[in-house]
Amino acid sequence: MRFLLGPLCDKYGARILMGIVLTGASIPCALTGLANSATSLAIIRFFIGLGGSTFVMCQYWTTSMFTKETAGTANALVGGWGNLGGGVTQLVMGSALFPLFKLGMSPEVAWRTVPIVPAVAGAIIGLTVIRISDDCPKGNYKDMKAKGIMSEVSASASFRGAALNFNTWLLFIQYGCCFGVELTMNNAAATYFVDTFELSTESAAAIASIFGWMNLFARGVGGFCSDKFNRKMGMRGRLLFQTVCLAMEGIMVLVFAQTKNLGLSIFILVIFSSFVQAAEGSTYGIVPYVDPACTGSISGIIGAGGNTGAVCFGLGFRQLASTQSAFNVMGYSIIGSAALSFLVSIKGHRGLIGGEDSVEIKNAWMNKTITVQGNDDNDFDESA
Repeated sequence: MRFLLGPLCDKYGARILMGIVLTGASIPCALTGLANSATSLAIIRFFIGLGGSTFVMCQYWTTSMFTKETAGTANALVGGWGNLGGGVTQLVMGSALFPLFKLGMSPEVAWRTVPIVPAVAGAIIGLTVIRISDDCPKGNYKDMKAKGIMSEVSASASFRGAALNFNTWLLFIQYGCCFGVELTMNNAAATYFVDTFELSTESAAAIASIFGWMNLFARGVGGFCSDKFNRKMGMRGRLLFQTVCLAMEGIMVLVFAQTKNLGLSIFILVIFSSFVQAAEGSTYGIVPYVDPACTGSISGIIGAGGNTGAVCFGLGFRQLASTQSAFNVMGYSIIGSAALSFLVSIKGHRGLIGGEDSVEIKNAWMNKTITVQGNDDNDFDESA
């Protein structure tokens, strides 16, 4: 779905697609209680999972609404709070709504009824998005095309341009090594604490939830820092911050796997999670620059990299002889992905080891310097 919806964002904008997918995914969510076998539950979960593709519209939308210089912060905040929403929904449904529903019905009927609440919420938000929001600051794509402000975009050409861009696949791998790690840890962390420290399932789940709660700020901080480095060093700054985040994330994975003290392990988990989500934020600070004409397709492909990474690392935890081995493979893979930043070469931007900033970017830096100096001296005529 992420591969499919990215090009469609370039063609139709994020608003309509966001509304359709949110509203559509609310239907199987409401039908969860009708599941009467493992197969029917798997089918319902499959269609609910399609709602996760709204991430592509989310990142495309913020990129459209904000300048590239602040897109890192904007993309990271909404992406991080999207991840946080999954954890909050689980907590609210399991700890608040389920006990409340059990007051008036049997536990069997209660768990089958509870999913209606997030389903209704999703449908309301989806319809509201279509009704009251805009595709971009200038209005809606349909109206802009009718007025000749915006030219028609080919979804297939957009996807082709994104898929043939080498930078897209480098960021695909890097996103797999941060968001893919987050998805893996959401599944593996609780089991790890049960097996390693012999905790109860409830205690282990509570500790493991710390990983998701770091989305409150960590991903937003990653995007914010990427923007700050961009102001100081341009694209080199964004790539440098991305490299540091991934390298530290990989190191923290290896340290976490070796830590046998519960308190220290929780502390390392917090640091580990912070770098994971900061790397997620910094990745989508780079995305708007790769090829602005194909931003939707690029967002979709890179976003799919996160899910691909989760599948790969998840197989490691299932197939390898020990959890320790799985953590080691994951840690070294992340460190290896950090080195890929040196290969990123975006047209018109200086990379870590080569390339040149375009004339437009150099002029922008010069104008920015003159403006700052003028403001400091209080004698600069901005109209000039």
